[in-house]
Amino acid sequence: MIRELSLQVERGEWLSIVGPNGSGKSTLLRLLSRILLPSAGVVLLDGRDLHRQFTPQQVAQRLALLPQQQRIPTGLTVRQLVSLGRSPHQLWWEWQLRRADWQRVEQALGQTGLGSLAERRLETLSGGERQRAFLAMALVQEPQVLLLDEPTTFLDLRYQLELLELLQRLKQERNLTVITVLHDLNLAIRYSQRMALLSSGQLQAVGSPPEVLTPTRVRQVFGLEVEWIPTPVGRQLCPIAAVGVDGVPLSVGGAAGVMNPF
Repeated sequence: MIRELSLQVERGEWLSIVGPNGSGKSTLLRLLSRILLPSAGVVLLDGRDLHRQFTPQQVAQRLALLPQQQRIPTGLTVRQLVSLGRSPHQLWWEWQLRRADWQRVEQALGQTGLGSLAERRLETLSGGERQRAFLAMALVQEPQVLLLDEPTTFLDLRYQLELLELLQRLKQERNLTVITVLHDLNLAIRYSQRMALLSSGQLQAVGSPPEVLTPTRVRQVFGLEVEWIPTPVGRQLCPIAAVGVDGVPLSVGGAAGVMNPF
């Protein structure tokens, strides 16, 4: 349950929602994507009530969601999947895509590096290729806002970086607003302009990564001792030890247990 949360995201910004398991990250994303209706409060898109002043088709023309796990339609090719993203822009009586729609499909395939895989069936793709295919389908919607729930889950580190680099490039090219739920704090630090930290359904902090992920706050929310360290890609968090409820570092075999949840 999300409680007493007030948050604003600017056009062209990348915001990452972070927090421990069960903190409400995916619930917040579902509220922002119109899947869940808030019992109190309001979600605004361009100053209008997302749930009451937009039709589902109007929302789909402005906002796209890439869920954590997608159902893989059997027998569909990559091009056919991506073309489904044009549905919100079709009139109800139109059964075929127009030439301009197919041009946008081909553009999205090119931007995501899937041109050579366009005729491949989805079930034959690797995890990283599949994620790019669903991202291309979302991009074909031509959204202003792109929501992604744990987009790097189940991907090898190489494909995690490839996907996030691609998102960063597309954000700059299209002036996209990107909101991601990320489990890996260091990836969130590396790519996000701002972070929103949740714990027990409440917003603990929002701001730049160093402002939000202070060692004290990480200890309180994640139960971890950490230090900020310089790296070739900027400052990152180094996990030192897990911390017990009494604030004492946990130990295994007499030595402090070192964890790496990032």
